[in-house]
Amino acid sequence: MKRIPSARIENVISEIIDQYAFADRSERPWIIGFSGGKDSTVLLSLVWIALKRIREEHPTPFQLRRPVYVVCNDTMVENPIIASYVEDVLSQIDKEARDQDLPVFVRKTTPKLEESFWINVLGKGYPVPNNQFRWCTTKLKIKPTSDFLLEQIDEKGEAIVLLGTRYEESKTRERSMKKHEIKGKRLSKHNSTANTYVYAPIKDLMLEEIWYIINSVPSPWGFDNSVLFKIYADASADDYECPTVVTNKEHTSCGQSRFGCWTCTVVKKDKSMSALIDNGQEWMLPLLEFRNKLQDERNNQDKRMPRSRNGNEAITDDGRKYGPYYPWYRAHLLRRLLEIQRDLQEERPHINLITNQELIAIQVTWNRDLIFDYNVGKIYREIYNKEISTQNSQNLNAIESRILKEVCAEEPEYYHLIDNLLSLQETKSLMLSKYGLHNDVERRIESFVNPK
Repeated sequence: MKRIPSARIENVISEIIDQYAFADRSERPWIIGFSGGKDSTVLLSLVWIALKRIREEHPTPFQLRRPVYVVCNDTMVENPIIASYVEDVLSQIDKEARDQDLPVFVRKTTPKLEESFWINVLGKGYPVPNNQFRWCTTKLKIKPTSDFLLEQIDEKGEAIVLLGTRYEESKTRERSMKKHEIKGKRLSKHNSTANTYVYAPIKDLMLEEIWYIINSVPSPWGFDNSVLFKIYADASADDYECPTVVTNKEHTSCGQSRFGCWTCTVVKKDKSMSALIDNGQEWMLPLLEFRNKLQDERNNQDKRMPRSRNGNEAITDDGRKYGPYYPWYRAHLLRRLLEIQRDLQEERPHINLITNQELIAIQVTWNRDLIFDYNVGKIYREIYNKEISTQNSQNLNAIESRILKEVCAEEPEYYHLIDNLLSLQETKSLMLSKYGLHNDVERRIESFVNPK
């Protein structure tokens, strides 16, 4: 293969070759966390080049015995532009790995349905994350990837995680990386997962070298890296430009933008989404406005309940409520989210801000929390003018509903009680489990007999 005209970059590739084929002769899988960003793209590119050189320069029967998993975690609330780009890239990686007969395997992870962003915020009423209550990182990112990692450890005994982290990113990152390194060793122990080692091949590369690779080294899986470069360029905040090695007149500069969830309320301002809008992606403005609404209204006292989900008092000494969102506010946010999704889908039908499975699970969560005044199916029908399947055969049809209302005409509250109990039964059917149904029914009857 053609050599890259940079001794430092060639040294990284040589080290990867040595580590993969010679220094470690086990079959411990390599796991690359792939976000589609610049660092993970460069990391995978250099590993890919190394694998091809091993085949060409060191032919042996077991030369490529070690599997390399490209693991991409989808939080389900990724920036739509990045999500679309990553989907295209992963498809190309998967195809080319097969065509080039390389042991590279694409895997996508997602949070469990009950731990998704919208189930937590709209279903359970969790306040959106901030620096003090950053529940999203574990539920949406760490847990799904860790589950995949543990599967590999169970199967192979050990695994090696390759990171695209670099010393130059920040002093904090450098201190963190060096804290876990073992002097003279390429591999360091994972700080939280047993039988797992960490390898950071590109840790010494400078930002200019990262962009040099993206702009001048052809993608080994045949993708157009200029697409990634343009995304970064369009998402650059006005107050920062990163220097790059110019390889043609279009590569003048590029932002140091960081991408993540479009709903992220941990950062004060989403500079990358704002810059994308300023650079021609005006259709994203409703997303930014909704994200800002989530952040601005997070601690509004008229939207927070005085008790937590377990029933404990959630009021500070100065009288401020810090419980979950009131049901009416959750329904309000859901309605607005679906309105934005409906409008976006008129021109971009592939964009889904929330899945049908999440909508069903939100209804299930509301039912289990004895919230019957708001109905996901009704909200969806009012916005889309069609049904979503949050119902099943156990619910009353129109005739049954009319008859029951007539029977309960003198005491209509009994009609609502029966309808609520059927909804609880539906909840268990949707979740394919009747575990806890008896307790839920008892709680509903208790709340009917002894209303607060």
